[in-house]
Amino acid sequence: ARATAEPICNLSPINMALLSLAPSCLGLATPLRAAPPLASSRAAAVSMDYSKEELATALNPVVGYFDPLGLATADFWSQGNEATWGWLRHAEIKHGRVAMFAFVGYIAQYNGLHFGFPLSLPESPSYAAGLTPPEQWDALPLLAKAQIFTFIGFLEFWSELGMETHYMKGGRPGDYPDFPKAGVIPVTPVKVFNLYDPFGFAGKRSEEQKAKGLLAEINNGRAAMIGIMAFLAEQKIPGSVPWGPHLKPYAGEVMAPFMP
Repeated sequence: ARATAEPICNLSPINMALLSLAPSCLGLATPLRAAPPLASSRAAAVSMDYSKEELATALNPVVGYFDPLGLATADFWSQGNEATWGWLRHAEIKHGRVAMFAFVGYIAQYNGLHFGFPLSLPESPSYAAGLTPPEQWDALPLLAKAQIFTFIGFLEFWSELGMETHYMKGGRPGDYPDFPKAGVIPVTPVKVFNLYDPFGFAGKRSEEQKAKGLLAEINNGRAAMIGIMAFLAEQKIPGSVPWGPHLKPYAGEVMAPFMP
């Protein structure tokens, strides 16, 4: 019988403090820098009219801006610095969103929370109690994994081709375009909700509220990226995360999702 995984429910104060730390824009930072007026920094964060220094300081006034690798001034693929900066910002926001889903999902699944009905055909493997999140993934059949990656690929495809102004050409990083109206393409026989704001609540918020929410999303995403990788590292190499939770060791390969 498989050993039941211990719940992740009590993270130490030190561990929570570590997860709450957000790095500065693209690097570590110089300490104790004066922050610009909060209203102006928030307003800048919801448009493309801001400086890199203002955004970094608004995200973390104590840490500020520091870019030892020069990424913020780089020119990827000879597209210019503005295109590179838009790509980097969009990548960070997108990875942060995925990491927040992963972090919360990991904790929920590790503690045995799951749908109360089967998500696969009767002859296919279903949820198995006692397996950790990476083990649950390994237990999925190859076709199930392929379905998941196909759906992710479609979301990536539409996010790149569906936006009116691309984030590398002056568009707003982090935006996800609306799906077409019903009947425009065969796969949308009915209107599909906007993934970012399905019920239109965000559209009713003020510009200052939107800016504050974006700063919180970026910081939370950074913390979640650290958190989910810490969980996986602790499972693969027990004791590798100082003051972290003690998790069941994992014998598989977290970086090889299609290995049996």
